[in-house]
This record gives sequence, structure tokens and C-alpha cells, in this order.
Amino acid sequence: MPAATLDNTITLALSVSDRHVSTKWLNDMLGFETLYHADEVGWSEVSTNTPGVTIGLAEQTQASPGNAVPVFGVADIAAARTALEAEGVKFDGPTETIDGMVSTATFYDPDNNALMLAQDLTKGG
Repeated sequence: MPAATLDNTITLALSVSDRHVSTKWLNDMLGFETLYHADEVGWSEVSTNTPGVTIGLAEQTQASPGNAVPVFGVADIAAARTALEAEGVKFDGPTETIDGMVSTATFYDPDNNALMLAQDLTKGG
């Protein structure tokens, strides 16, 4: 049995210099669809053609290409984090929450690759 129970979604987070340009490119080039732009927090998401898989675009002054972070959806981020920490998994700081949107927690695999848990708060969770 796994330490944390994941749901059936994954978001691949990419660092970009302009989210609006990037979403248009992904839509035009790959047939994806813009889900939303959260301009106040510098984040956009597009749906892919694969059920449960989205691409999140984090706008940064200087994008860091090649630095994708898999983001795994969970129903209860506190429980998932507690279970992983009990197994010795290292997290990068506290869980961060954007009220009414999402709670996230970054953690690392044994090779220090960043991974993230995310609880969708738009569904009343």
C-alpha cells in the first residue's frame, strides 16, 4: 500500500516567460485548450488530449527551460504530506495555499528531483 493516495490527475508545471503566449502556442500547435489564467498569481493551465493530464504554466522573469515538476493531485494534502514525511520524504518548506484555488507542497525523490502534491480547492475541498 502506498504512503500517499493520489487521485487520477497530474499537472506538469513549466516555467515560462509569458503564460498567455505559451497557452496560445500550446493550443495552436498541439490542440490543447486553455482552462484558465490566474493573473494575480502568475499561473495558467491548459488541458491536454490525455484525460486527467494538464500543463500548468508558471510565469517567471527568466524562465528555466527543462525544469518540469510533476504535480500529483490529492484529495487531502495534509494527510498525504504527513504520510510521506513519516516515510522520511523531504519537503521544501510548508504547504502553500491560495485560498479558493489550490494547496501545494513540493517534495523530493532520492535523486533530489522535485515533485509536488496539489489539492484542488475549487471543488470545495
